Amino acid sequence: MRRIPLNLSLIITLTAIITLTACRSPQVTGGDITVSINADGETQSVDLQSGSTVTQALQIAGVTIGNLDKAEPPLYTVLNDGDSVTLIRVEEIFETEETVIPFERQIVRNESLPDGETRLVQAGENGLQELTYRIVLEDGEELSRSIVKSVTLQEGAPEIVMVGAQSSFAPLPVPGTIAYLAGGNAWIIDTSTANRTPIVTTGDLDGRIFFLSPNGSYLVYTRKSTKPADTEINTIWAVRTNGGKPFSTGIANVVHYAEWIPGTNSIAYSTVEPRSAAPGWQANNDLHRYSITTGAKAKVLDASSGGVYGWWGMVYSFSSDGRLAYARPDGIGLVDIDGKYLKPLLDITPYNTHSDWAWLPSISWGADGNTLYYTSHALPPSLVSEEDSPFFDISAVSFSNDVNIEIVQQTGMFAYPSSSYMQSSSSERQYQVAYLQAIFPEQSETSRYRVVVMDRDGSNQRTIFPANDAPGINPQVPIWAPETIEGQEGDFIAVVYQGNLWLVDSGNSQAYQVTGDGLVTRIDWK
Repeated sequence: MRRIPLNLSLIITLTAIITLTACRSPQVTGGDITVSINADGETQSVDLQSGSTVTQALQIAGVTIGNLDKAEPPLYTVLNDGDSVTLIRVEEIFETEETVIPFERQIVRNESLPDGETRLVQAGENGLQELTYRIVLEDGEELSRSIVKSVTLQEGAPEIVMVGAQSSFAPLPVPGTIAYLAGGNAWIIDTSTANRTPIVTTGDLDGRIFFLSPNGSYLVYTRKSTKPADTEINTIWAVRTNGGKPFSTGIANVVHYAEWIPGTNSIAYSTVEPRSAAPGWQANNDLHRYSITTGAKAKVLDASSGGVYGWWGMVYSFSSDGRLAYARPDGIGLVDIDGKYLKPLLDITPYNTHSDWAWLPSISWGADGNTLYYTSHALPPSLVSEEDSPFFDISAVSFSNDVNIEIVQQTGMFAYPSSSYMQSSSSERQYQVAYLQAIFPEQSETSRYRVVVMDRDGSNQRTIFPANDAPGINPQVPIWAPETIEGQEGDFIAVVYQGNLWLVDSGNSQAYQVTGDGLVTRIDWK
């Protein structure tokens, strides 16, 4: 056996001992460091093993850490000898209190009052709300307070003050009832243009729906919703024109269509679903009816896709005898109300707007109930795509003769044909049709328009308003007077021009300005 020298043997032994010692887990003995703990108004010193964290220090000190509590330094920090730890007690509490909602003050201009005169229409009334606060406390001191819930306990009412803005326009006698929307409020003109009465003064009418019942006894309208736009767009309300409190129908999200059903106490309407993306809704293309007197509701048509560009929606129109027509971007037809289905009549080439809206053909029944006038999308004269054609015509479907004829060419997309009431002549009962003619037919999407009147067959066309050297009017439906006005050569047509109500004699084109505040946006006349 080979002998190993003593010195080499000692070195090998020492090396082995050092190696084994390095492989053992480190052992820390207690009392390596001392730290100071500040919590709950007291200070104490704690002896810890070296390498301990703030959390361990607090545990050894017997201090319980709450879920919201925080420490300085943070709980995960490794402490050194002589460090100080401060625990901050964080508390979250909720408080509820009732607060007053101050009423708003609304000013309504009234041209029937002398200039500068004021009149209190409605006294203001404060509302009441319940607010829930989240309060954060640190060591008993309030750090923050925020509202986490608000509940309206009592709706307030605005103070409405009428301020006189009397115009110098001569009063005119008018048959029936004229309703107009100005500054978000609804007004009624009765007997004379000098007799104007506000009947809805909430200031939030959005003008999407605004019409009178056939006898003028009710006004139906929409109000902007107070809810987020992607939840609810508007709501339908009604009010008696001879006085009374407006009432909600419980119907919401009506954008394109609502109309009185002839011979009934009910309205028809179509709904949409609010969306956050443009245009702000997805049309249901449905149809319902609602009784103004009983509140009963019934479905006429189920929701549907609505064809090409059906997301935009559909419109409908009742004839005087209750026949119902519809129009959507790709065609027109009739509605079988009893069978609850659509009966297409004509296909129309949809117009590509290249935007987030869709063009709808305007439809209107003649006073005889046998002719349906509509705006059609004409073919382009060049190699332009049919959907991009800039030309639009007025055509008519005669149900008496079962024919479809073109009435007027290149009127513009917003022609809105509108029939007068039935007029008696020496030989037959007849009526006239008013429509809008684009000043620039090839740019009718942005063009202004002029009012044109024609006989029901399209003959005897004549432009009546505004004058050729004056700016045109914005797209709208011309509204005929419900009957003849004594002393006028023709029949009055009501239009909105530059924000004011005008009456135009269809016989001699004489125009009369009725309002002067520049706030009118919608009208109806029954």
